[in-house]
Amino acid sequence: QVQLAESGGGLAQPGGSLGLSCAAPRSIFSIYTMGWYRQRPGKQRELVASITSGGITTYADSAKDRFTISRDNAKNTVNMEMNSLQPDDTAVYYCNAVRVWGLGSRANYWGQGTQVTVSS
Repeated sequence: QVQLAESGGGLAQPGGSLGLSCAAPRSIFSIYTMGWYRQRPGKQRELVASITSGGITTYADSAKDRFTISRDNAKNTVNMEMNSLQPDDTAVYYCNAVRVWGLGSRANYWGQGTQVTVSS
């Protein structure tokens, strides 16, 4: 069973910042696309940002210009810095590792989730 170990999150005031970190096994981290999803209350889980093993990033429109995803290859971690947080960013944030290969083969792993609450 692959374990993705998340840390960070917590409580921030509107306009504030928080950071998330996710550690993965080296065998996963080196070849998988790593990402952060979130599930807001009453809504479906959605992609926030992802980064490929080669460093190509993708952001949801809601995260562009506010969130930054990065990889630390020495520590096998994916980090996300979240700035200008708003109450609508309140959600459980999940680390994800995904790999697609061959004719549709897919492996997908999730962290346990970490709560981010933005409130004054």
